[in-house]
Amino acid sequence: MIRLKDIKIREDLQEEEILIYACKKYKINVKDVENWHIYKKSIDARKKEDIHYNYTIDIQCKNEKNIKNAQYVENEEIENIEVKNIEIKRQSKFRPVIIGAGPAGLFAALTLVQNGIKPIIIEQGKNVEERKQDVDNFRIYGKLNTLSNVQFGEGGAGTFSDGKLTTGINNLLCKKVLQEFYNFGAPKEILYINKAHIGTDNLINIIKNMRQEIIKLGGEYLFNEKVTDFEIQNNQITAVICSKKIETDTVILAIGHSARDTFEKLYEKGIKMEPKNFSVGVRIEHKQEMINKSQYSENTKLKLPPAEYKLAYHGKERSCYTFCMCPGGVVIASSSEENTIVTNGMSTFLRNGENANSAILVNVTPNDFKSNSPLAGIYFQKELEQKAFVLGGKNYYAPVQRVEDFLENRKSQYIGEIKPTYLPGVKLSNLNEILPSFVSQTLKEGILYFDKKIKGFANKDAILTGVETRSSSPVKILRDENLTSNIKGLYPCGEGAGYAGGIMSAAVDGIKCAIKILKN
Repeated sequence: MIRLKDIKIREDLQEEEILIYACKKYKINVKDVENWHIYKKSIDARKKEDIHYNYTIDIQCKNEKNIKNAQYVENEEIENIEVKNIEIKRQSKFRPVIIGAGPAGLFAALTLVQNGIKPIIIEQGKNVEERKQDVDNFRIYGKLNTLSNVQFGEGGAGTFSDGKLTTGINNLLCKKVLQEFYNFGAPKEILYINKAHIGTDNLINIIKNMRQEIIKLGGEYLFNEKVTDFEIQNNQITAVICSKKIETDTVILAIGHSARDTFEKLYEKGIKMEPKNFSVGVRIEHKQEMINKSQYSENTKLKLPPAEYKLAYHGKERSCYTFCMCPGGVVIASSSEENTIVTNGMSTFLRNGENANSAILVNVTPNDFKSNSPLAGIYFQKELEQKAFVLGGKNYYAPVQRVEDFLENRKSQYIGEIKPTYLPGVKLSNLNEILPSFVSQTLKEGILYFDKKIKGFANKDAILTGVETRSSSPVKILRDENLTSNIKGLYPCGEGAGYAGGIMSAAVDGIKCAIKILKN
């Protein structure tokens, strides 16, 4: 096959029309094309007067050698990436146990069952269908289930977010993750579009389909089962304890970044860990229409998707950046412990809501913690979440503030043109009262700086909702080159263990841990 790059499209076309356009550019007779697919698609909005799509396509056709400026593609690069040719050495009589059914745990389980090893997946929350009911009950009625919520349950924290499939890692396993999502029901465009996302509405069905396949191949799920202890003998894991004792010599710890009591139990058991940097801040909401105009201008005739942004500010003392931007989304109640407020962003696949929202976060380091304990970051997060609960009225309403009032350090008295989307409700507040001074100051500097990049970012009526504290794990569970902790057979995995930052990288880490187990 050959790869045709730099195909600039300035109008909305059907797929077959894109092929015709590309063939015309490269002087190829479209009738000679035997097979083809889109390899990449992105939006180039750098010049507002010339916004266009940029395509790369792979084609197989007659007379390939006569085509100028075309790049040949090896078959291995264009085929579906599979975990192939693993020399499976595992001979254990015990089944591996996976704790956590987020992306790391799910893809670890899928990789194992696809290679004949049948794991037991333990999840303290509910399956994704029942979990959605608990999430809705909290959003609508303020009734929190501490074991089944936005943080806990099948699919992990990313399920009730935007389903972003972007990542900073460069690993061929990313293609396998995308292919598997597509196999289980994700839209085909995730295989090639830049900044792909699935959306919460699609993720729920996809995760259910993955579970059914894992069970079909011999995997076993234990929902509503909380791991409360670990048995270790001679520095080797021998069992996990939930409502029953499960003997095993292999445990994948895919516990997620909010499993605080599990971190405490692991620390008590002597598993080596250390505090790590993370970030805290607030959610900001604007009109999506304003973001679209800023990013795309009003001149384009293309039917473009809701616009995104990614911004960073580097101050003298701290950095500030936007995170998990949700076009056309809502700010969602994401608490997992009683008497705390935690926020996150969520979008459906269509991203068709009135508001855009994003976290604005400030970096926090172990030097900011009150002790040298590896768990000190957890206590830093929790203290901030509890303060937000009190400020919001102690009823799971979130404290909100207009940007103008935040910048002037005064309590908001009214809501302007931008309406907050957080449920079950909000309370007008002054977020400066609960945020650490270094966070407040850096947020103010960042918001004003971001306004230079996106006109209207510092709109006086833009809404800040507090607080966002769970951007990443505050703990890193140490592991060696074989991906095991200081306890033999214990594999720290994914975002909670400190080795991933989002759905894609967590899924890849799950696959990597599973491969190590297969080869061991």
